[in-house]
Amino acid sequence: MGKVGKRVRRSTLAVLTGAALAGLLAVTAAAAAPGEAPQKRAAAAARTDVYLKDVTADTGVQPHSYSPLWASPDIKVCPTAVECAVSQNPIVGVTNYLFLKLRNNGPYGSGIDNGVLRVYRTTPGGGATWPTHWTQIGAASVTVYPGVTTVTIPWTGVPGPGHFCLLARWVSPTDPMTFEGPSNSVNTLHNNNIAWRNVDSVRLTAGGPRVVRPFAIGNVTTVETRNDLVFTQPGEQARGARVFVDLGATLFERWQAAGKIGTGVRQVGKTELEIVEPAKASISGLMLKPGERLEFSLAFSAETALAKETALNVTQFGPDADGTERADLGGVQYLLAGEQRG
Repeated sequence: MGKVGKRVRRSTLAVLTGAALAGLLAVTAAAAAPGEAPQKRAAAAARTDVYLKDVTADTGVQPHSYSPLWASPDIKVCPTAVECAVSQNPIVGVTNYLFLKLRNNGPYGSGIDNGVLRVYRTTPGGGATWPTHWTQIGAASVTVYPGVTTVTIPWTGVPGPGHFCLLARWVSPTDPMTFEGPSNSVNTLHNNNIAWRNVDSVRLTAGGPRVVRPFAIGNVTTVETRNDLVFTQPGEQARGARVFVDLGATLFERWQAAGKIGTGVRQVGKTELEIVEPAKASISGLMLKPGERLEFSLAFSAETALAKETALNVTQFGPDADGTERADLGGVQYLLAGEQRG
């Protein structure tokens, strides 16, 4: 399968084919009116650059080589209007609060910026087509001075089951998007004013019931694609934890038709697999139709009490809209820990 911790992308605009680039530019071009050229020139003369970090080491340079793109430290969910120390899973049915950090020291401009910060949600996983699979959950008009501005956005009426991918977009006339196409991975990599967070806390009780999470994989291209679901652990393995994947009838039939290709997995039910090597497992050859996004479930359990929190990354790899044959199309980092007592 090769190393999955780092991703090498052929994703600068220079390498995009004419057809692929035209598709990626379509969303931006469609929104531009013929009379906007003077305003665009004026905006370029007063270019500002506000960004959100994709990873802790991100300095706003676009594109960059850090991964994963989908675990931004600048998006946080808290249960109250007082910022919490660590982002938490949203509580269903009540008002939660999003805390987002806008950094006005990007490498492509300077000065006070004015714009709108918008936040969206979708089912956790990869391959979510922009904007089709995203639902806006809040927005705020903001003036961003040099330095770091923390923006608080209420999130009302969180729907069940309460597990989501989150996307933040800073929209400003003097800090425009490079482009936006159907691929969230490409958009995030080339726009430092887009950030993405797919992190989920999973509390497990030794000998207790399974904890189930939804996961979806999608195809952002216009052709049929084959995709892999890859499991990795950036730190120590979660000893005592077990991980299961129930592909459901459609995806299981497609996996079976592809030859049941996988590593570190074993079938334990009609459509269910156990991940027996969470640090290096994969389920390969999952066929998806153009624009299709299918949901299945992950389940976690603990045979013994987990001594400390451990991260498990579940990532979709497959063809991307920019022509990359094997790209990180998104995933989720699950933070596995023992049930809190007290």
